[in-house]
Amino acid sequence: MTRRALVTGGSGAIGAAICRALARQGCEVLVHGSSRAQAAAEVASGIVAAGGRAKSVAFDIRDGDATRAALEAIVEEAPVQVLVNNAGIHEDAAFPAMGAESWHRVIDVCLNGFYHVTRPLVMPMVRSRWGRIVSITSVAATLGNRGQANYAAAKGGVEAATRTLARELGSRGITVNCVAPGIIATPMSAEAFDAERVSALVPLQRQGTAEEVAAVVAFLASDAAGYITGQVVPVDGGMT
Repeated sequence: MTRRALVTGGSGAIGAAICRALARQGCEVLVHGSSRAQAAAEVASGIVAAGGRAKSVAFDIRDGDATRAALEAIVEEAPVQVLVNNAGIHEDAAFPAMGAESWHRVIDVCLNGFYHVTRPLVMPMVRSRWGRIVSITSVAATLGNRGQANYAAAKGGVEAATRTLARELGSRGITVNCVAPGIIATPMSAEAFDAERVSALVPLQRQGTAEEVAAVVAFLASDAAGYITGQVVPVDGGMT
């Protein structure tokens, strides 16, 4: 049986790697994008060209009504058994200088978006008595990070919600986990971390790769991880 997987923020480096890993695992992948809908479509096209099954979907996860309508239409076609909450943004500033707009934008995407996407998909999973929910958080939720009070708060909220959902949904065959990346080699991190800083922060003395994050997500989304739930799995080279 081919399982359907929805990956929010599937157009970015980590999201695209997750989409490709799930496709290799046999899933039909729904590659979500919002502001980068064209990039999401290109990820889906690449998966199809490689022999997998994928298509792109676009909706704004900050908008609860629009997200619910989009997901209802998706589930009407066929159920979604694997959900990866990957979409996220950060707007960094020292807390005294952090404006309300930056606080709310990050919370809206990273935490409220988790709610808007996950809630409409839970009951269809419950009815099928099988599901995998994996959310991408961050080492910032555990360690904190200067300038990222909003981001750390949002990701910490997702981790707390994950532990609770794992208890609520375990009896229905649904596992709920987080993957918490550390410093991952992406175009964004290339500007923020030079080699000297990476060596000082990371015991393995290198940045991780998007594919290494994706491999853990794919495992947690598989049958082999059926006895793992309520966990936050770090992919951080030993930072935590």
